[in-house]
This record gives sequence, C-alpha cells and structure tokens, in this order.
Amino acid sequence: MDGVTGYVRLSVAAPLRADPKAVASVLTDGPDGWQERVAVPGYRRYAVDLRLRLGGDGAGLTTFRKGAYVDIGPVRPADGGYVVEISWRAATAAPLFPVFSGELEVRLDALTVSGLYAPPGGPMGLLADRAVLHVAARGTARWLLRELDRAAVAAAA
Repeated sequence: MDGVTGYVRLSVAAPLRADPKAVASVLTDGPDGWQERVAVPGYRRYAVDLRLRLGGDGAGLTTFRKGAYVDIGPVRPADGGYVVEISWRAATAAPLFPVFSGELEVRLDALTVSGLYAPPGGPMGLLADRAVLHVAARGTARWLLRELDRAAVAAAA
C-alpha cells in the first residue's frame, strides 16, 4: 500500500517490440478496434474490454473481460522516449472495480505503466488486494501494455 491511505502502487513493465514512435502514434490516434468516446479536454477516452488471462500467456486457462474506459493524455517526449498520463475505470458497476491513474512510459526497449489504484471496498478491499486482487491488477496492466505494443507493430506493418 502507498503512503496515501486507501491506494495501492502499481508498476508493471513489458518488453517493447515496436518502434517507440509507432507507440506514440498509437497513443495519439488510438489502437484499431478501440472505440473513442467523449473525454475531458486534453484527453482521449476509449471504450475497451480490459482483459485478464488466468494461467498466464502460455497456459491460458481462461480470460476475463471487463468493459472499461481508458483515458490517455497528450503524448510528451521524455528522455529519448515518450510519456503520457493514463487512467482506467470500469464502464459499468464501477464501485466494484479498481480505478487506476498514472503514467505510461515508452522507452527504446520497454513500456512501463506506474501509478496508483483504489481497490473497491475500503479496508476490506485493501485486504483482498493483498491476497488476490493485486495479481489481477498487474495482469490487466500487462495485457494493456502488450496490446499497445501489438497495435504499434501492426500499424507500422
């Protein structure tokens, strides 16, 4: 848990196969298949099915999907790569799912998302997060990073 009561720190990295400029373009224009929605000024909002694959990528026992809104801020150059503010929340039954807010960094060899999320359910939610939910949060963030990388590779082809 972070020093801010009720929030949990999340930091996940994934290898980058695409060119960082292609990722920046996808972040600016939106990945194919993501439905753009009206967002607050300066951000783009997408309706997305966030995914969590149980059993890992190789085993793939089952995949859970949850409709969510992903908000992406302006892409800014930073230290040879790019950085963008990013957040997501459930599109329906929002009080039952975590809300995340943070930054996405694009480097030459990796994508990283880091920030804070609020597990649902107050103190009981924090206990559940320590037991199980943090694994789900990390898995969902990994899926999002891989999806952005995949979209950038496809867009550059």
